[in-house]
Amino acid sequence: MSRTTASHDPDAPRFRVRPPANWVNDPNGPFHWHGRYHLFFQHNPDAPVHANVHWGHVSSPDLVRWRHHPVALAPTPGGPDEAGCWSGCVVDDDGVPTAVYTGVDRDHTGLGTICLAPAADPGDEALAEWTPLPTPVVAGPPDGLDVVMFRDPFVFWHGGRRWALVGAGHADGTPSVLLYGCDDLSDWRFTGVLINGADPVATAAFGDTAVGWECPQLCATPDGDWMLVVSLWDKEPRSTGYLTGHLEDDADGRLRFAARAGGRLDHGRDFYAPALLQEADRTLLWGWSWEARAQKEVDRAGWAGVLTVPREVGVHPDGSLRAVPAPEVHLLRAADPFATGPGPTPLPRAYDLTVTARTPTVVRLLRSPCGAELTVHVDPARGTVTLDRGGWPRAAHGDQAVVTVDVPCGEELTVRVLVDGSLYEVFAGDRAMVTERVYRRPDDVAELLVTGDGATVTGWEQVLPTPGR
Repeated sequence: MSRTTASHDPDAPRFRVRPPANWVNDPNGPFHWHGRYHLFFQHNPDAPVHANVHWGHVSSPDLVRWRHHPVALAPTPGGPDEAGCWSGCVVDDDGVPTAVYTGVDRDHTGLGTICLAPAADPGDEALAEWTPLPTPVVAGPPDGLDVVMFRDPFVFWHGGRRWALVGAGHADGTPSVLLYGCDDLSDWRFTGVLINGADPVATAAFGDTAVGWECPQLCATPDGDWMLVVSLWDKEPRSTGYLTGHLEDDADGRLRFAARAGGRLDHGRDFYAPALLQEADRTLLWGWSWEARAQKEVDRAGWAGVLTVPREVGVHPDGSLRAVPAPEVHLLRAADPFATGPGPTPLPRAYDLTVTARTPTVVRLLRSPCGAELTVHVDPARGTVTLDRGGWPRAAHGDQAVVTVDVPCGEELTVRVLVDGSLYEVFAGDRAMVTERVYRRPDDVAELLVTGDGATVTGWEQVLPTPGR
C-alpha cells in the first residue's frame, strides 16, 4: 500500500491509496487491464495544496497491494490542460487504454475542455506512459444552455452505443448532467441534458445544496436499473448523492435518466468525488477523503488527502443504496484477531472491526484524559447508527459533532469500522456509509470498549498480506 516520506505522522493512513507525499484529491479512471487494477488520482507532486494538478497512478493485482507508478498526466505548457489535468475516466478504445479528462487553461473560470490521452504502449503492464492529444475533443460547453461549470467526463456503454456524461452547473443555479454521444471517441455530439436539479426525485434526495454536479458516474445494476452518482458543488465541494432509476429513450432517440429513488451517498463530511469501476459482476467505488485539520498542520505533515478503501455498491430492491467494503479488504486482516470480546482492548493504528448488536450498543474507540469519548451507537430496533466525535473538534468542513444514519429496523444490526490512521470508515450493515477524519492527540487512548447485551465483537489489525495470501 501507500508508503510515505512523512512516516513520522501517526495520522497518516498506511493501507489506503495516496502518493508518498504532497496533495491528492479525486480518484480518476479506475481500470482493469491485463490482470491488474489501475487507479489514477488528482495529484500535486510539489506541495500539499490544491494546485498544479497532475494524474498520479498506482496499480494492484488484488486491490490491497498497490504499486506506485510515475505521474501519468502532467499539464502541457500552452496546451488545453496547461493549468491542470482535472478529473475524468479511462476507457478501452479498441484495445488502447485512453484517459478522457478535463483540461483547464489559465482562464478557464470553471469551464474545462474534454481531452484525450491514449496509453503510449497498450502492451505495457504498468501503463507507464500516456500521450495527451494537442486538441481537445470538446472545446467547451454547448451553446444556448448558459453553462458556467463544465467538467469531469465519464464514458459508458448503453444499447450498443458509447455515451459520455459531463458535470455541469448553469447560471441560474441549476446543476445538471450533460450527455454526449461518442461512438467515435474523437467525435463527440451533444445530445441533451440527462437529468438536472429540477427533477423532483433529485430535489427530494439532495435539496438545493448544489449549484453544480461534479464527477457524474453511472453504473448498471443486475436488474436492469442504473445508479447515478454525483458530487454536490456550491462554490466548493459539499457532499455526495446517488439516484437510482432507468435510462429512457425519448422520441428523438436521446437518453434521459428517470429517477425513482435517491439519497446521500456517504453520510460523513470527509468524502467526495467518488469514481466507479463497473465489472461483470459488481461495481467498485473509491472516494477522496480530504483533510479536516489546519493548513499549517498539513504543511508540517507534508501530505494531504487519501482515497478510501474500495467499496462494492449496488441497489436494493426498494431503490436504496447497497454498499460494503470490497471483499479483497479482508486480505489486510492479520492472521488472528486482536479482539473477540467487549474489551477494554487497546486498538492499533489500523484495524478492521465488526460489531453485531442485538440491543442498543455503544462502541467506544477513543477516549481523552478529560473524559471525551469517540463512540458508535448502534440501535437495531430503531434502525440507527450514530457516530459521535464531539470531543475531537475539527478545523475544516464544519464541526457537526454527531452523524446519525437510518437503516431498516431489525432484530440485529452489524456495523463494520475500518480505521487507518486518521481515516475512519463506518458501514451500517450494507445500507449506509460514513467517512470521517479524526486526528488523535498525543494523550488520547485508543481503546475498544463495547457495552450492550449480547453484542458479538471481532477485530483484526490491518497488515500487508504476506506472499501467498
